[in-house]
Amino acid sequence: MNFLDTILTPFTYAVSWVLWAFHELFTILGMDEGSGVTWTLSIIFLVLLIRTLLIPVFVKQIKSQRAMQALQPDLRKLQAKYKGKTDQMSRQAMVQEQQALFKKHKTNPLSSCLPLLVQMPFFFALFRVLNEASRASDDGRSIGALSADHIRSFDQSSILGAPLSETFLGTINSGAINWAVIVVAVIMILAMTASQFFTQRQLMTKNMSAEALQGPFMQQQKMMLYILPLVFGIGGINFPIGVLIYWTASNLWTLGQQFWVIRNNPTPGSQAERELNARRAEKGLPPVGQKKVDESETPAIEEPKGQREQPKRKNRKKR
Repeated sequence: MNFLDTILTPFTYAVSWVLWAFHELFTILGMDEGSGVTWTLSIIFLVLLIRTLLIPVFVKQIKSQRAMQALQPDLRKLQAKYKGKTDQMSRQAMVQEQQALFKKHKTNPLSSCLPLLVQMPFFFALFRVLNEASRASDDGRSIGALSADHIRSFDQSSILGAPLSETFLGTINSGAINWAVIVVAVIMILAMTASQFFTQRQLMTKNMSAEALQGPFMQQQKMMLYILPLVFGIGGINFPIGVLIYWTASNLWTLGQQFWVIRNNPTPGSQAERELNARRAEKGLPPVGQKKVDESETPAIEEPKGQREQPKRKNRKKR
C-alpha cells in the first residue's frame, strides 16, 4: 500500500459506507436495488450530506474572501511602495509585509479554494470506488464498505443506457463504442464545467467591491474563472459517469448556496449590495446596516428660547 492509498483509505470507507447506507434506504423504500436510478440517487444524497457538513467551511470561506477584499487598498499601497525594486531583499521584505497583512486580516489568497480543497479527498475516494468497480466486479471482491454483491450491482447498473462505472475515454478506447456513454458523459461534462464557470462568474460580477475589482485578488479570480472549468472539463473524459454525477450535483449545490448568500448577505460595496438596498427601498426599508427611524419616537423640536417679551400698556399717558 502506497502513501496515497494510506491517506485515502479512511475516506474510501466513509464514502463507500454512505453509498451503501443510502442504497439500502432506497431499497427498503421499494426501489430496485440494481437500478441505476437507485445508485444515482445514492450518489446525489452523498453530495447533499457532504455539502451540508461543509457549510461551516463555506461560511469561513465567505469571511476570508471579504477580508481579502477589505485589504486590497493596503495591498496596492504595498505594491506601490516596492514598485521598481527587483533586488532580493526588497522582494523578501514585500513578501513578509504581505504575510503580515494577511495575518492581521486573518485570511490568505487560497481562502476561496477552501471548500474545494476539503472536498477533494472525498472526491478522490469516490473516484477510486467507482473507477475500480468493473475490475472488482470481475474479481468478485469488495471495496471499502461495499460488498462484492453491491459492487456487482453497481457495475451492472446504468442511467439512460450508460453504465455508471464507464468513462468517456474508456468507451472510446474499447472495441465496441457505447454511444449512450458518450452522450451522457458529454452532457454531464458540459453541465459540470458550466455550473463551475457560472459559480465563479457570479462571485466576480455580483459580490466583489470596487476596491477588489481593481486589485490583484481580481486577477486570481479571473484565473480560476477559466482554469478550473478547463481542468475539470479535460479531466472529465476519464471520470466514470457516477463521478460526473457527483461533481455536477456538488457544483449545482455551490451555485445555489452562493446565490442565496450573495442575494441576502452581500459584500459591502458590491453590486449585490446595491441591488439588495434597491429591493429594501421598494419595501420601505433602510439600506443594509442602518436602522429604520420610527417617526413616532422622534422627539419634538422645541422652539428656541429667547428673552421674554414684556407686556405693554396700550393706554399709557405721555408725560
